[in-house]
Amino acid sequence: MADYDYDLLVIGAGPGGYVAAIRGAQLGLKTACAEGRETLGGTCLNVGCIPSKALLHASEYFDAAKNGAMASMGIKVTPELDLDTMQGQRKDAVQGLTGGIEFLFKKNKVDWLKGYATFKDAHTVEVNGETKTAKNIVIATGSSVTPLPGVTVDNAGGVVVDSTGALELTKVPGKMVVIGGGVIGLELGSVWRRLGAEVTVVEYLDQLLPGMDMDVRKEAGKIFKKQGMALKLKTKVTGVEVTGGAAKVTVEPAAGGDAEVLDADVVLVAIGRKPNTDGLGLDKIGLELNARGQIETDHDFGTKVDGVWAIGDVIPGPMLAHKAEDEGIAVAENIAGLTGIVNHDVIPGVVYTQPEFAGVGLTEEAAKERGKVKTSKFPMLANSRAKTNHEPDGFVKVIADAETDRVLGVWCIASVAGTMIAQAAQAMEFGATSEDIAYTCHAHPTHSEAIKEAAMGISGKPIHI
Repeated sequence: MADYDYDLLVIGAGPGGYVAAIRGAQLGLKTACAEGRETLGGTCLNVGCIPSKALLHASEYFDAAKNGAMASMGIKVTPELDLDTMQGQRKDAVQGLTGGIEFLFKKNKVDWLKGYATFKDAHTVEVNGETKTAKNIVIATGSSVTPLPGVTVDNAGGVVVDSTGALELTKVPGKMVVIGGGVIGLELGSVWRRLGAEVTVVEYLDQLLPGMDMDVRKEAGKIFKKQGMALKLKTKVTGVEVTGGAAKVTVEPAAGGDAEVLDADVVLVAIGRKPNTDGLGLDKIGLELNARGQIETDHDFGTKVDGVWAIGDVIPGPMLAHKAEDEGIAVAENIAGLTGIVNHDVIPGVVYTQPEFAGVGLTEEAAKERGKVKTSKFPMLANSRAKTNHEPDGFVKVIADAETDRVLGVWCIASVAGTMIAQAAQAMEFGATSEDIAYTCHAHPTHSEAIKEAAMGISGKPIHI
């Protein structure tokens, strides 16, 4: 038997990688994790999920105070924006959480190999000039921003930025153009709109939020327009010119037509993300990428190269931190001889704007392609907790199989939709029918009662509409 330095070596310390390393160590594997960032946690904790949520939360308070939401409840204030302090609390949140992972590595005896790993062969990598061997190597290198051809991102310049640069702005732009109407663009666009920017979202498709249920996508357009965002749908960007600390963005209809020039102090490029595989040396181990630049794996997350595994954003599926975390646990358990499974049919997705947009399972459009379905929508306006909280926007939609009543998908727009969707995901994991949800007692008054009412509507018996 070969003598290896480690039983398990994970490349990348993002949500998938650090979780795989910790779980492997818990299961008795001698484990290391290679990470070249100065802090652990990957994109999610450093420049993605966590810092964006810190700014989203803080900006919600400012917006509520500035635009009268608090006054309607008898709280009169005149807010003053202190952007330095707001950015400081974001950095504190990141520091605390990334430091927490470093503590967990030490607690679980995971070796942090500080540097970027490159394969020399299937069981050997080079990290910062040192060679390390492992019986099993997990690729968990995550993803990075997809570039827009012809547009140069310069985060340091602060005019044309990606999601990382949009978190670091030192002043509120007068005008911001967001290229891309997906999750990242809408979340970060929402932050700066609340703080005072005029925001225009340019989206190539005919609706916002690609991949979500069409009813949700249509409602999203109405909600963001009502909040003051300008939306240019079915529109493509053909050029961005930076001059004197500002930009001119040239757009035209996606189907062709007359061009228009938009002025912007900041342009946010948010058209998606791509797998991080450059520099890994995959050619040295005979591992090819698919047409989308991803690594193909089997059910257990093993690649075609024995002893090499892959999880997270580098493999097919939604690029979501919680998907990567679940895969990290599963791959570690599979390597340890247990049975690690991820149900990729039940992966919730959330947009953390206000209100939040969340969904799990099939859209109505996808469900209908498989067979007959029943659907039901319950408006948040009729939910007592949402009404008393002055949160009327949104609905809950349940999609069920017409014959078996099994729930195929649930879609929510609500102030706490990201929390509500967990109930739906758990119900679907256990194969629940809409009747199961409808006859489950829900606490009153809560936003989650809207899920119960929507489920009751599948059989035609909602109470409050």
